[in-house]
Amino acid sequence: MRVSAKVDYALRASIELAVAQDGSDEPLPVKAEALARAQAIPLKFLDGHQLARPASEIALADIIRAIDGPLAGVGGRAPNELEYGGSAEPLRDVWIAVSASLRRVLEDVTLADLAGGTVPPHVAELTTDPGAWEKR
Repeated sequence: MRVSAKVDYALRASIELAVAQDGSDEPLPVKAEALARAQAIPLKFLDGHQLARPASEIALADIIRAIDGPLAGVGGRAPNELEYGGSAEPLRDVWIAVSASLRRVLEDVTLADLAGGTVPPHVAELTTDPGAWEKR
């Protein structure tokens, strides 16, 4: 999965907004300059924002989809729309599994989790595999 700079900036800014919310359900506006300074994000990317919902209700997947569209695609198509013939037929199942894996992580981690310095246990468990930290 490739994460665009726009998604990276949006996620980092959103986490800062969640931290500013400090557990409150009321969104608090944060100046763009403060977000840019806190996360080393170019100011031109930010207008100054506030969360539309409580941080506990906003999954990382929501932000990624809002910025870049679907989480997983092959040639601009959703994995379930693909059809392969012959020996490549099982490849569609691989793309479906990749999509499901991404959703299992990105839909389960909320801004509130990250603002609180945690991730769900099943996500944290994935990081304990030494291979997870290797660049490949």
